[in-house]
Amino acid sequence: MSLKLRLILLNFLQFFIWGAWLITIGGYWFQNKLWSGAEFGAIFSTMGIASLFMPAIAGIIADRWINAEKLLAIFHIGGAIVLFMLPKVDSPSLMFWVMLLNMVFYMPTISLSITVAYSSMKKENMNIIKDYPLIRVYGTIGFIIAMWIVSLMKLETSAGQFYIAAIASLFLGLYAFSLPKCEVNKNAEKKTLFDSLGLNAFALFKKSKMALFFVFSMLLGASLQLTNAYGDTFLHDFAKIDEFKNTIAVKYPAIIMSISQMSEILFILAIPFCLKKFGIKKVMLFSMVAWVLRFALFGFGDPTTNLWMIILSCVVYGMAFDFFNIAGSLYVETQSDSKIRASAQGVFMMMTNGFGAIIGGWTSGIMIDNFFKAANGNYEWRGIWLTFALYSLVVTILFAIFFKHKHDPEKVVKFQH
Repeated sequence: MSLKLRLILLNFLQFFIWGAWLITIGGYWFQNKLWSGAEFGAIFSTMGIASLFMPAIAGIIADRWINAEKLLAIFHIGGAIVLFMLPKVDSPSLMFWVMLLNMVFYMPTISLSITVAYSSMKKENMNIIKDYPLIRVYGTIGFIIAMWIVSLMKLETSAGQFYIAAIASLFLGLYAFSLPKCEVNKNAEKKTLFDSLGLNAFALFKKSKMALFFVFSMLLGASLQLTNAYGDTFLHDFAKIDEFKNTIAVKYPAIIMSISQMSEILFILAIPFCLKKFGIKKVMLFSMVAWVLRFALFGFGDPTTNLWMIILSCVVYGMAFDFFNIAGSLYVETQSDSKIRASAQGVFMMMTNGFGAIIGGWTSGIMIDNFFKAANGNYEWRGIWLTFALYSLVVTILFAIFFKHKHDPEKVVKFQH
């Protein structure tokens, strides 16, 4: 098997594991277990908590002691064991700790899989900038296919989704041992723990412009996983209304939600043109406006006459998610010293997928339980989505007013090449 095919399989499985449960765990939690929104918000914050420290720790281990491909294998096998245990958990508090352990194993594998791919591609003299995106896109395809399998097998509200993820994780763990070796650097320059964890990049907060950027990254990061957390169970809840219960969107919510991941592929291709034409700030503003539309369209959508709103919401998700993440990472790259660029990217991810995800997960769950849960136990979804939309609108307006950045097309072109 060629290296390209081996890396395609790696990326496919890497995100297949996540796609098997990330979008549908809400259906399992609310439709099956009938646990509370506040407790579910805590569950979705586990990926943020794990993102704060595990990727950095895994990077240190892979650099100094254990080959990246072996560490990738160990983490996926550990994750498989935890995923097999999840269906046995019967209390929301225990579910939090087991899911946190699952995220401790899974979150560092995203960066480790990239390390393995880059290392092996360099050895084969492949063009990473040209070839890797075509390999990475199979990760998104794997995510989509996992969602379809779980939906078509009617596992969206059952524990079966975790077994599918566990089997894929175990297979990838065993497969990873066969991947090209990423040798550890035993002669690496000795660094302090402070430097190894990338904490020196926090010096960027001394610059008011960067500090403001990171604060907005955190605020928008609070929105990034909300539709992933609640979208599936939102569509399932329409089954309680007779005119909606037999519609395609209610029978197969994950398939409808997978349009979001499909749109990512299209918007990723549009990013180079948009960055050159409009600049980083405007592209990030496009993303923020897209988040407002994402939530508002969910708020007014339904599975029959207004199904187009739900579908359009899924389409704009690609712009909402990818435009911010990629434009944001480009901004960090252009504003950071070359010595701390990797660490600076780590801070950006920490603010969005770490602190932002934690804040979004916890506060959304508490808000939903306290303000949008009716006496009969049903959730007032229109109010929930419109509140999320209003929050995103406020962040958008503040960003447009306070964040200053002059567009330099030549700098963008230079970076892309």
